[in-house]
Amino acid sequence: MPFAIDEFLAVFAAYNAAIWPFQIVAYGLGLVVAFALVVQSRALMRLGFAGLAVLWAVNGVGYHLIFFAPINPVAPVFAAFFVLQAVLLLASAIQPGDLRLRRRWGFRFVAGLMTIVYALAIYPVLGLWAGNGLMAGPMFGVAPCPTTIFTIGILMIAHGRWVVWLSTIPILWSLIGLSAAVQLGIPEDLGMPIAGALLAALLAAAFWQGRATR
Repeated sequence: MPFAIDEFLAVFAAYNAAIWPFQIVAYGLGLVVAFALVVQSRALMRLGFAGLAVLWAVNGVGYHLIFFAPINPVAPVFAAFFVLQAVLLLASAIQPGDLRLRRRWGFRFVAGLMTIVYALAIYPVLGLWAGNGLMAGPMFGVAPCPTTIFTIGILMIAHGRWVVWLSTIPILWSLIGLSAAVQLGIPEDLGMPIAGALLAALLAAAFWQGRATR
């Protein structure tokens, strides 16, 4: 890592102060996606995925490019991938297709639901327990890792051809985040590689099941 944990958390403190109160908006957009899952509304689902696109764009430009780049020379590359994910999410929201959130009880649904709850509720509690402080650490919707965890949870529940395309960057980021979580000692981020690996396994299982039934 080209930076220390103190520098890393200082970036979050400055970033969170600069964008306040957008964190509240971010939570609101996350709740829209969760509500779309509960009521099974396609219109709300499209609005939710468009909202996720906004969050990934804010992470890419606001966090990576503007605030993180001064201490990490690779941050502009990260920013490009986050903006690309935002474009994919927006395209999935506005293009007619078969992407849908399916509320069907089973392992995939329960795993996705638990991942969503982790990102929205357990993640910030672990951050407070680690002593990072609510406004001095990564927060849902405006920080890459909790946003990625939430997105992975949604993609575990989502069905359709868009899911594979939307999963690639979150899975890759979950691998990158593992290194940061271990080296910098961010305990809340340790849930991300687990979620990413589980999403990859679910996609692989669905692929092979599809081939077996042909």
